[in-house]
Amino acid sequence: MEESLCNVEFLKDNNNFVARVQSEVGGLREYQSSSLEEVLEQVIIDLQEEFENTM
Repeated sequence: MEESLCNVEFLKDNNNFVARVQSEVGGLREYQSSSLEEVLEQVIIDLQEEFENTM
């Protein structure tokens, strides 16, 4: 059976990129930057750290 581990949402607000990440362990958090690449890196690092400790 499948279970959702997290929800990730990417938005663009004027000149900023926003990522909203929600998970059971980490709760809701938000990352912002004018660089999409920087936001993606922040999300990847955060999720790697979170799931290294839970799996």
